[in-house]
Amino acid sequence: MSAFRITNRKAERLKPTPKLPDRKRPLRSFLRDVKSAPMKFLLLLLTALTVAFPNGQATRQMDLNQSKQPSASIEAAIPLAGRVTDAANIISVGQEAVLTDKLVLLEKSTSHQMVVVTVNSLDGRDVADFTRDLGNAWGIGRKEFDDGVVVLVAPSEHKIRIAVGHGLEPTLPDSLCKTIIEQNMLPHFKKGNYYEGIDAGVSALIERLIRTN
Repeated sequence: MSAFRITNRKAERLKPTPKLPDRKRPLRSFLRDVKSAPMKFLLLLLTALTVAFPNGQATRQMDLNQSKQPSASIEAAIPLAGRVTDAANIISVGQEAVLTDKLVLLEKSTSHQMVVVTVNSLDGRDVADFTRDLGNAWGIGRKEFDDGVVVLVAPSEHKIRIAVGHGLEPTLPDSLCKTIIEQNMLPHFKKGNYYEGIDAGVSALIERLIRTN
């Protein structure tokens, strides 16, 4: 059996969109100001616009828990089924209920949101981007706290991902996520015991979140 690839790098913290100019200002007034501006100012303005929009359009990234328009393929292929979305069909109904109860208790105790998702394929995409897009599409975590967690397992591609919102990075740093994957999840996965591995990883994450809440 091929070894699982560990990918626990967190979703990047992304900068908010800058405040747009006041659109109530009359266009004629704006043009008059521009015409009266020194040439040096205009050159600086043009340079700034070129840097901000290199391809003719602005690019905006999102935090894990912020609303984002996901890629259509991910949204269509993996709709959110609940706190556990088993698209790879590796978890029984009873096992899913146990995991769901744990995640419900976590949210009641700490207000942090965590979901588990399994997928048949990443469709050739990077697992970090794939997981981030799902988290963004589903709106995991509270927007004002950025405290969502997504645990993704792609058994056919032997990949695991723990994506953590920026607000929980001090509690769930990269080093801890890597340890949980290596020590709590991989030993079970290597034996083909996917539920046991997912349950062990989720339990370790929950224990950490509750203890430090």
